[in-house]
Amino acid sequence: MQSFGRRAILALAGAFALAGSLAPAAIAAPADEPAIAAAADLNAALPQIADLFRRKTGRTVKLTFGASGNLTQQILNGAPFQLFLSADESYVARLAEAGRTVDGGTLYATGRIGLFTPRGSPVKADGRLADLAAAIRDGRLRKFAIANPEHAPYGRAAREALTTAKLWDAIQPRLVLGENVAQATQFATSGSADGGIIPLSLAMTPQVQAAGRFALIPAEWHKPLRQRAVLMKGAGETARAFYAFMQSPEAHKLLDHYGFTLPRTGQSKPR
Repeated sequence: MQSFGRRAILALAGAFALAGSLAPAAIAAPADEPAIAAAADLNAALPQIADLFRRKTGRTVKLTFGASGNLTQQILNGAPFQLFLSADESYVARLAEAGRTVDGGTLYATGRIGLFTPRGSPVKADGRLADLAAAIRDGRLRKFAIANPEHAPYGRAAREALTTAKLWDAIQPRLVLGENVAQATQFATSGSADGGIIPLSLAMTPQVQAAGRFALIPAEWHKPLRQRAVLMKGAGETARAFYAFMQSPEAHKLLDHYGFTLPRTGQSKPR
């Protein structure tokens, strides 16, 4: 693979531009174009699903990406989202308990994480994090990116994996926290960090593949990233149609392409 040059970095930055927090004015949408809140690990897959939905139905949706915890807080504060695609079931349960959702929602995917190292990094991409441990000990590792575990499910999974590998305490001085997992991925791919723990879904993009190497971390090293979608009370026809489309074979094909594990059954109660 070729090195990740300036053009590729700009392309990746553009692809992740929606990943930050947005003001209420930025998420306002016409009644026939519902605002949808989506976890940042969907940054590559969901726009393609939305485009396919538009081509099949003639309807459009407005996507806002961010950390699931931050999006949950925005909804609790009154943000006019009609559908929430969370990277963690607990946030859907929190909204359901607050009376904001129509029901408990639907499990739409399970995510995976892995170690990414950019070209030129002193750290090797090893899913069991052996060289990362060695790089901490011998001083090769300068900075390491993960999403903020306080409000990003993929950041929590990264923390759990590093804890399993007995590296969490040692890596603390070198951590660079992204506001969400898309920003953490940008830190790792741009060379701002020597590596990072990122979603498989973003590692599958051509920009990230060209930027370096990726190795899956064992799934048993962290709690499952069970991702749940839920409609908000008052959701309109287009939001409901898109929610149903997320469970279609067409949407499942795209989710599978980006490395998500699909549920055997869509329905189960949030934990």
